[in-house]
Amino acid sequence: MKKLIESIKNVFAIEDLRTRILNTLFFIAIYRLGSFVVLPGIDPTRLDKGQSGVLGILDTLLGGAFSHASIFALGIMPYISASIVLQLLTIAVPYFQKLQKEGESGRNKISQYTRILTIPIVAAQSVGFIATINAEAIMNPGVFFTVSTALIVTAGTLFCMWLGEKITDKGIGNGISMLIMIGIVSRLPGALIGEATARSMRGSLIFLIEMAVLFLVVMAVIILTQAVRQIPVQYAKQVGGAASLSSQRQYIPMKVNAAGVMPIIFAQSLMFVPAIAASAWNKDSEAATMIGTWFQPNHVVYNVVFGLLIVVFTYFYTAISVNPNQIADDLKRSGGFIPGVKPGRDTSEFIDEVLTRITLPGAVALAIIAILPAIATVAGVTGPFAQFYGGTSLIIMVGVVLDTMNQVKSYLLMRRYDSMMKTGKTRGRSQNIALAS
Repeated sequence: MKKLIESIKNVFAIEDLRTRILNTLFFIAIYRLGSFVVLPGIDPTRLDKGQSGVLGILDTLLGGAFSHASIFALGIMPYISASIVLQLLTIAVPYFQKLQKEGESGRNKISQYTRILTIPIVAAQSVGFIATINAEAIMNPGVFFTVSTALIVTAGTLFCMWLGEKITDKGIGNGISMLIMIGIVSRLPGALIGEATARSMRGSLIFLIEMAVLFLVVMAVIILTQAVRQIPVQYAKQVGGAASLSSQRQYIPMKVNAAGVMPIIFAQSLMFVPAIAASAWNKDSEAATMIGTWFQPNHVVYNVVFGLLIVVFTYFYTAISVNPNQIADDLKRSGGFIPGVKPGRDTSEFIDEVLTRITLPGAVALAIIAILPAIATVAGVTGPFAQFYGGTSLIIMVGVVLDTMNQVKSYLLMRRYDSMMKTGKTRGRSQNIALAS
């Protein structure tokens, strides 16, 4: 406890870090407040509060904004869908490939295209959202209500997108992921209380077992997130004037899950499309009924497609985030080489082969964790609490928390605040080197 208090004091002793934390809390408060502002023309007392199936997962990611029919009903999800489309275009379209290679200016243009594409996507998804609202909750249905609601929901998503970018620029952590995590965390206390209440009628032992299993799952997610494969790098002996530097062996840490939480966010956003489309379609249609049944979270088809999408997006996002050619060039320029591997093309191929091999088990493990909520539901865990037994909710929470803690730690280390470290010393200063791709 003493170390924890000391770490908190160190965090708030840094003015820049303190300002960023306060900015993040301020933007999060605005986001949560907007999640409870009901759309005009809707009677909140007649809304269906308990969303089920894939819409229930969407409601969890949005912190209840979907079921409350708020102005942030679709949150940041359309922006993520637009990001997926732009990421795919960077592979298929030469123009976007060129932009990606232009550095900061190219990334800024891609970001601008993503914002523009978000507008038609959220406009289309808002129509599907209107179709999911209980007809009795709409006080004056009609064309005017549909158009005005679509405009408000679109504006709400654009505002959420702005909040996410502000958190990234002026706060701590990735703003988009942070908003999703806050929505998930807001549902955790209610789910935990509901599960404890349900289990208290049968005995507390089952609930304790569930909590122990949940702890193990969380540990497995942390291990998956932090696991690295170290590639040894040897630097040749350098002689300059009277100084002589002996050769040193360092390491390139290649993460088993280099893509982080993005594959599961991308895959989950695509899994919402069939359910929302089926809801907006003719509900008496046999095809709509079949699609709505197949793409429920507990259905085999849903989990198989979900798992495959996660594997595909893990490879895809790893390929665009880690560049073996650039790593090989950086090594060659700095006089480093991998023992037993020729510099240049052979080094690039070796790194690419290692990355491919470690990405497969990482992608499969990520997919297994993603479908754990369905397994937990079959085992008797209540629906809301089962969402935290793995899946999108847990992976996003763990990934965002670890990423945020690493950013805070970097601020502390830059100012020689080593008290946050377990040993009080900075590990790895003279051992490992991380080569940015």
